[in-house]
Amino acid sequence: MNKAEKASRELAGAENLAHGDSFIHRMSPLSKLAVTVTYIAVTVSFGKYDFSALAVMALFPVIAYQLALIPVFTCFRKLRMILPLVCAVGLFNPVFDREILFTVGSLRISGGVVSMITLMMKGVFSLMASFLLAATTKIEDICASLRKLHIPKMLVSLLLLTFRYISVMLDEVSVMSCAYSLRSPGSRGVAVGAWGSFLGQLILRSSDRANELYESMVLRGFNGEFEYTRPQSGGAVSWLISAAVIALIFTARFFNLTEALGSLIGR
Repeated sequence: MNKAEKASRELAGAENLAHGDSFIHRMSPLSKLAVTVTYIAVTVSFGKYDFSALAVMALFPVIAYQLALIPVFTCFRKLRMILPLVCAVGLFNPVFDREILFTVGSLRISGGVVSMITLMMKGVFSLMASFLLAATTKIEDICASLRKLHIPKMLVSLLLLTFRYISVMLDEVSVMSCAYSLRSPGSRGVAVGAWGSFLGQLILRSSDRANELYESMVLRGFNGEFEYTRPQSGGAVSWLISAAVIALIFTARFFNLTEALGSLIGR
């Protein structure tokens, strides 16, 4: 099994998670989208030194993953290629911000270290929330919810077709890589001299398959408005829970719940 085939299977596995049957899966896609967008927006709005206040935001993805019956480890395993890039964003903060904020025993903690950790937490929490939405909601339902919010049809269709095209392209890369390895036994990857023809054939083959995929979607009723899909309604309970979660998210933003909890425990 080559790397492209492994990537294709992982993408299919992540998509299959959205067909689960949990409380989170049965909620309205639009309500889940609203909660996710609110959570990400509030999370990134924390100040660069608000480490303690930001820590409480970890409760939302951890509890939601348990309700969705999806192990948190699955999120980190699926996003293992992206998480290092997100965490690397703030690596140079300790170099530029050396002002000492506080000390822990004899260890002096600078503002750059705190801002680096805070920035990493923001990225990880946002990725966890985004993956949770994708793992509990089908891509068609997400796109249908975006159209209900009057997002332009072109952008929504582009999102859907790009998602579909990735799997098509990975399948073609897998087939072409397997054929190349059979014709060139013992070679380690595609030779530099064959990169041009390999890429050209990949574009042609994947474009043909993507066109067939689009034609099949049109035959099934796709016109950019997603009338063919019937997402879970969730009922009033879904929206009540979403409103309560959003209220808690804003409460965590404007009140330092970590310090409040610490003061209560210290009494």
